[in-house]
Amino acid sequence: MGFLSVLSFAHKMVEERLSPGERAVDATVGTGADTLFLAKKAGPKGEVYGFDIQPEALTLAGERLRRAREDEGGDALAPSTLLLKSHAEMADVLPPSWRGSVGAIMFNFGYLPSDDADKSVITLPDSSVAALGVSLELLRPGGIVTAVLYPGHPGGGLEAEAVEAWASAVPQQTASAIVYRQLQRRTAPYVIALEKKKG
Repeated sequence: MGFLSVLSFAHKMVEERLSPGERAVDATVGTGADTLFLAKKAGPKGEVYGFDIQPEALTLAGERLRRAREDEGGDALAPSTLLLKSHAEMADVLPPSWRGSVGAIMFNFGYLPSDDADKSVITLPDSSVAALGVSLELLRPGGIVTAVLYPGHPGGGLEAEAVEAWASAVPQQTASAIVYRQLQRRTAPYVIALEKKKG
């Protein structure tokens, strides 16, 4: 049967915690796979924001959302706002009412997985860790942050180390942090997830 892929694992973690009608954030839109997943899970009464620094990512994600609305009926998905901004700017861009009320925030680090994309444009440790810190402030109690990390590409190892160090230092009374990874392959993608403590 095999284990879940890292992306499937991240989706499973979110699916178990994000309820219809809630707010969610795709912090690294990429091709829009997580954006669409969140929009389906949050449903028409929910709301999703997506962030990416590459116009191509927003184009790809917008197209994916458009097709899904046509195929599944537009009233099945949460309204989704895609912004050409870094995930490090989330706190400044999201409405103040979102602080402490978001059900799920997903990160898929690395580069844009598109044939035409510039693979030298990657997420970076400083902005990624800053965005993760903000994420904990945005989450409601019981909400979740997932971070898919790719240590196998240039720069990915440093980012993975920085994110893991940050997650390890989060106080237990703030959030529980877990790692899901294949131990035999050091460069295999893996997931870090944090669930904000209730109360």
